[in-house]
Amino acid sequence: MTNQHRPLAAMLLVIGLFLTVQPANATTIPVGIGAFGAGSTLTTFDGQTAGGEVNGTTVNGILFQYSLGNGALVFGGGPGVTNNISPLNIVSGFGANGGILTLTLPSPVDTFGYGYAILTTVTVPATLIFLFNGATPVGSQLYVGAPDPLFTGGFAGIQSTLPFDRVQLAFNAAAAPAFAVDNVRTFNAAVPEPATLTLLGSGIAAAAWRRRRRNGRS
Repeated sequence: MTNQHRPLAAMLLVIGLFLTVQPANATTIPVGIGAFGAGSTLTTFDGQTAGGEVNGTTVNGILFQYSLGNGALVFGGGPGVTNNISPLNIVSGFGANGGILTLTLPSPVDTFGYGYAILTTVTVPATLIFLFNGATPVGSQLYVGAPDPLFTGGFAGIQSTLPFDRVQLAFNAAAAPAFAVDNVRTFNAAVPEPATLTLLGSGIAAAAWRRRRRNGRS
């Protein structure tokens, strides 16, 4: 196996381990920031303490846990400003990026995303999203990162036909020694907008009125 194929093989191995658990019957698709409409929630880390511990911390109702434990992830300034990250953000220590970052959400959603960067400057498979409804896997998505504008990264967004309340993030430790996460977004795209709910309610009321008139004439 050539060196350029090893990062992809490592990411595919993680996907294979995920798929050994029977997933729910959901369809997932990658989405961009534009999929997060009115009513979506943006979680940043601007109010956190620089150097503060990420593992076990709750921000905006989201519980963040890291499989490598305390000291591996902190709120910091790396890698500086990119198109999708600005200080403060979640950043891993050098060589401490091989764990799984788990986000337990305050309520189920169907759309999720985040800005990310890894410490390299070439286009490579960079990050994975795994979705769960409780303990049941819902779906997953692999994202290829490109220079953004210098360090490899981008925005990783996913939408599911089934709701989920827990998300796990993995990063390509074979291609880069560190990663950063920022601007976490959640959204319920399947929930109708208020105008849609008003129209739906009007339609139901009109149908009920016609039914009453019809019954009154019989």
